[in-house]
Amino acid sequence: MTRRLRVGVLASGSGTNLQAILDACREGRVSAEVVLVLSNKPDAGALDRARRAGVPAEAVPSKGLTREAHEEELIARLDAHQVDLVCLAGYLRLLTPRFIGHYRGRLVNIHPALLPAFPGLDSQRQALEYGVKIAGCTTHFVTEDVDAGPIILQAAVPVLEGDTEETLKARILEQEHRIYPRTIQLIAEGRIRLEGRRVLTGSPPPGSRALVNPEA
Repeated sequence: MTRRLRVGVLASGSGTNLQAILDACREGRVSAEVVLVLSNKPDAGALDRARRAGVPAEAVPSKGLTREAHEEELIARLDAHQVDLVCLAGYLRLLTPRFIGHYRGRLVNIHPALLPAFPGLDSQRQALEYGVKIAGCTTHFVTEDVDAGPIILQAAVPVLEGDTEETLKARILEQEHRIYPRTIQLIAEGRIRLEGRRVLTGSPPPGSRALVNPEA
């Protein structure tokens, strides 16, 4: 039997992207298993989701620790579980070059914008204030520059005239739940190839379809 990809997840919040990954693994849509979930917040909903799924879930509070000491603890726990891939799922701490270098090429994130547009926090607010007609989400490899690593997958959604930050966030989140498991599956299948900044997957071209907003 082919060995399944061993995934560790770092999360700080409610864990809806974690849930999408757990569901995809359970349903066989992703050839991987989540073997550990870590959070810097002991009350994070992501920990509860992991425990309900029977996945080891541990809080590693950062209070009282230097950033370096905290990350060494994360590395020790992830390595003890022999993770192949680390997924950031709403992990609200900047990572040091030491952590990023340790998992280089095996560390991915999802961001609620069509990078390189609107990196950092409050991406939906940035998109609405800028007046874009199309928004979306991006999975990417993590590098030392925030939200600037090679792009793996993107999904686009229209920005509607009546949108608020919350309605746009909800529309984008649906797509996050689609492309994060798909990203993990591409990695599990060994289909990711880097050429400079370009991530190639060998997927067939999508055709001539385009999202135009407004259509007329």
